[in-house]
Amino acid sequence: MRDEAERRIGHLYPDVTGPNGEKLTPIAWIWARTVESPDPSWSGHVPLVASWTLANRPGKPKVWIEPIVDRESQTISYKIREGGEPTHERTVGRGGGTCIATESAMPLTYIRAEAKSQRMGQTLLAVVAQGLSGRQYCNPERHELPALPKTEASFGTMPTKHRNFQTPGYGLTDLADLFTDRQLTALVTFSDLVGEVAERVEKDAIAAGLADDGVRLRDGGRGALAYADAVVTYLSFAVDKLADTGSMICSWDRSLCKIRTTFARQAIPMTWDFAEGNPLGTRTGSFSGILDWIARSIEHLPASHEAVAVQRDARARVQECTGAALSTDPPYYDNISYADLSDFFYVWLRRNLSDVWPDECSTLLTPKAEELIANRYRAGSKEKAEDHFESGMAEFMAQVAESQPTNVPATIYYAYKATETKDGEIRTTGWDTFLQAVLDAGLQVNATWPMRTELGNRLVASKSNALASSIVLACRPRAVAASLATRGEFIAALRDELPEAARILQSGNIAPVDMAQSTIGPGIKVFSRYARVVEADGSSMPVSVALRIINDVLGEILDGEEAELDADTRFALTWFAEHGYEPGPSGDADSVARAKNTSLAGIEYSGVGEAREGKFRLFERTELDPGWSPVDDPRLTVWEVLQYLVAALDRSESEAAELLHTLGGNGDRARQLAYLLYQKANDQSWASEAGAYNRLITAWPSLQAHAAATAAAPVQEPMFSP
Repeated sequence: MRDEAERRIGHLYPDVTGPNGEKLTPIAWIWARTVESPDPSWSGHVPLVASWTLANRPGKPKVWIEPIVDRESQTISYKIREGGEPTHERTVGRGGGTCIATESAMPLTYIRAEAKSQRMGQTLLAVVAQGLSGRQYCNPERHELPALPKTEASFGTMPTKHRNFQTPGYGLTDLADLFTDRQLTALVTFSDLVGEVAERVEKDAIAAGLADDGVRLRDGGRGALAYADAVVTYLSFAVDKLADTGSMICSWDRSLCKIRTTFARQAIPMTWDFAEGNPLGTRTGSFSGILDWIARSIEHLPASHEAVAVQRDARARVQECTGAALSTDPPYYDNISYADLSDFFYVWLRRNLSDVWPDECSTLLTPKAEELIANRYRAGSKEKAEDHFESGMAEFMAQVAESQPTNVPATIYYAYKATETKDGEIRTTGWDTFLQAVLDAGLQVNATWPMRTELGNRLVASKSNALASSIVLACRPRAVAASLATRGEFIAALRDELPEAARILQSGNIAPVDMAQSTIGPGIKVFSRYARVVEADGSSMPVSVALRIINDVLGEILDGEEAELDADTRFALTWFAEHGYEPGPSGDADSVARAKNTSLAGIEYSGVGEAREGKFRLFERTELDPGWSPVDDPRLTVWEVLQYLVAALDRSESEAAELLHTLGGNGDRARQLAYLLYQKANDQSWASEAGAYNRLITAWPSLQAHAAATAAAPVQEPMFSP
């Protein structure tokens, strides 16, 4: 397929000439969208670029693009530079753009208007290529662009008013608008080849000895035709993946130097500078690389028994399977419109598999109306959307409670992080509604387990504090004889049971970013054992109130762990929560120090901070003494230990592991402090500082393993005594 595709469209992907005249194979073309400058003194388009950097890898010079503006000829050219820093700032961001030629402001309203009027263009910034001497970054003028066929296509329109879809706001309303003409030509070519290869695969299967029984895979066939159906299905997955890595939404990952897929997160964003891969190559974004990825996935599939999968509405399926164990990952309220997003892939699957799987591919686009999410744009209003989700979830959970066997729990996955509204209100609507439906259905949460379900390198998690775990709720029908409880009894039970649950989670190395959500499970376990928790006015406590109480008790537990720390660290923890690393009045610092049974003089001696000119501040990690040794420190504090561990991890994991080995039991106390500091930093929205402690705890098992290996390594004795 790859070779045949090259025969058909290889002329659209010509080689590029390197600086020394060497013929190079393109890996990716880096493009920027353009609009006409709003300044009449510049006649022409100007680029919309989010970053001029091409490569920023540790230990290697930065590679970047320099835009060269020629005001006399009214042109902009682009040159590849190595080393140093880019000479220009980004020309577009969330707040709008700037004309690089005249420095005139270009509001997003102007850019949207130009785009919707079909006046947005694109310009080539650079070509990433591969040759005998390795990877090279080439100036765009060295690449002769082929004449591209104009491809007219329509795959279906995207929602125009949904946060998961940003491109319709810029005139890109059809799924086909997400691809360049060359990308569409390549995808259609590979898609056509999927159909053409089926007959050949069937003939080869017959020659290999499979039965020529004419029975399709969907009908339970095991012969040559079914084998061809299976191969075509996997090849269709490859075309879908090629679409994911081959759209105008793909960006260039400057750290990994590879194409970042369309769905780096569950949305179709608007990208300004985008990367177009070479599907005929062997590197990032290529058909060959995708096939290898799929083949390795198949080789590692754990299935050893025959199973049956059906495509049905979940509520109907529960009714059909009374007595079967249920394990489900339900929708998260209004977070993601999966049905609309899945059309991006479905249109290609339908094109390739309508003959192989006619029932599954019977609709032009994916069904939408039954999707159990609170989509106000689809429902017509916020109120109707909420009613659709809440009534549907209540119906589903009631069916689960009714059909679930008594000898096995239902397992339900959920991951929802509370967010803060503009008014400062903490919003947990997804959790509230979901858990309320679980409890109202008569289910009790008997156990909860955090499970690591997310990749740390996904775009949303990169350099952020994104959730990495889901919570698995193990539910059974609540006992008929369940008792009532007062608010006070509920809080007392939480304070009695939650500390041990939190310790178990910490010992399991749950990342601080996941701790609050993970602890909700044990808290809801307490809440759901009661028939009702009764408020002072006789009303039933809703789940939303219970969740706030659980979070408050968790805060009490974490704050209570402060008592196990040394006095200087307890001072630093309190001061940090109020001031961070900014200076504050020395008088206030002295009062806090006395309350913690220490003194400013002692704190300065310990190396935690300094008082100067009536102000006190904590030392930042960049100010740490490079010659510090915990063995020689006369006043060792857990605060210092933690900060040196974080700094060491930023440099290398091996250095941090060596320090952890030297620290012995003091390392465990530093880990405990990291949980506390994460919470303090997160409460203040200090994302970078919170992320530092989150990374340390996430890396802790690896650091412990390295530290243990260091301890077990034999020490070589000198050959001769001194």
